[in-house]
Amino acid sequence: MAVETMSMGTDHSSALILTSGASGRVRALFSMRELKRLFTIIHSLILFLLLPFRFVLWQGKMGAVVIRDEKQERKVRAAPQILVKKRNMISVSPPSVPAKVVDEEVAVRRELAIRRVLEDEGGDGSYDRDYSLFTTKRGDTLFTQSWSPLSLNHRGLVVLLHGLNEHSGRYNDFAKQLNANGFKVYGIDWIGHGGSDGLHAYVPSLDYAVDDLKSFLDKVLTENPGLPCFCIGHSTGGAIILKAMLDPKIESRVSGVALTSPAVGVQPSHPIFTVLAPIVAFLLPRYQLSAANKEGVQVSRDPQALITKYSDPLVFTGSIRVRTGYEILRIASHLQQNLNKVKVPFLVMHGTADTVTDPNASKRLYEEASSSDKSIKLFKGLLHDLLFEPEREVIAGVILDWLNQRV
Repeated sequence: MAVETMSMGTDHSSALILTSGASGRVRALFSMRELKRLFTIIHSLILFLLLPFRFVLWQGKMGAVVIRDEKQERKVRAAPQILVKKRNMISVSPPSVPAKVVDEEVAVRRELAIRRVLEDEGGDGSYDRDYSLFTTKRGDTLFTQSWSPLSLNHRGLVVLLHGLNEHSGRYNDFAKQLNANGFKVYGIDWIGHGGSDGLHAYVPSLDYAVDDLKSFLDKVLTENPGLPCFCIGHSTGGAIILKAMLDPKIESRVSGVALTSPAVGVQPSHPIFTVLAPIVAFLLPRYQLSAANKEGVQVSRDPQALITKYSDPLVFTGSIRVRTGYEILRIASHLQQNLNKVKVPFLVMHGTADTVTDPNASKRLYEEASSSDKSIKLFKGLLHDLLFEPEREVIAGVILDWLNQRV
């Protein structure tokens, strides 16, 4: 099948564009201005880490500090540091976001996510919406929700995975369309997002999200034996799904995946940042890059859709965190090196005007994947959030047609 490009026939010159840093282009993670700031911070951090080596020089000038533990008392000479007591040992810990603050933030987000589900429960009488809390193998609690058509004839299952900084509830309208076609839908907020555990928009490892998806798929398939299961992912959510599908045990249990603007191609603005990214992510994982949202990027041509998105408390609108950005670069690099190992049936869709993820990377996925059943549709002039573009009904229709042909 040839690459299909669809022209939507929209006058782009009259479209009002609203932007937000929440979807700041990851390839612009490190601007030169931001690089200077990072060097200053890293230099300060290195000096801090060198304090133990300077201790011998200082000890003659410093007074004694008494450190007590449960069994003994001793005098040592020490520079002022953050001390963490662990049984009989004293260790130095760098400052971080207090766990209590994170827990309180998660509680607020989770309460809002639950309230939205309960307020919508029953809907218009054609579906049932519910939520549950899923515990990962690491012990984290993830918020999940489901939309079930009241018709007894369920034709299949769909697991939705949202993109960076958003949450599963944003796809409520699309889930109802899937219900109307006989699909039971599940959504999961991955770590650090929506109603799930973790500092908002901070992802220590996208491998966590990949493993969590695998575990959640196992749960969904166990609860619904005999039904074909599909995955639909947007942006980074699409990348997470693709990496999960590289596991033959998972790929064999999934009937197909549909991807909108998948984060297969995301590159930093300069090659040197590929070297710097892992270093900065290790030293300053939670650091937020202000340069990532100075100008913002265009993700939709629908002004109201953008207002709705960026006024949603469950959508993170701050600057991207260094570790999160590095994880996106890392998963994109991994996928590009393993595109020929993709065997799952898939539909990939991308807007040709997308400035967040690269449409050409979706072309590479289509060309190099080993899948015998694969399709690609490129939409001329459309931006990143395809299901929130003015042509959202067209996008949803393409996905539904693809699903209906496979059940």
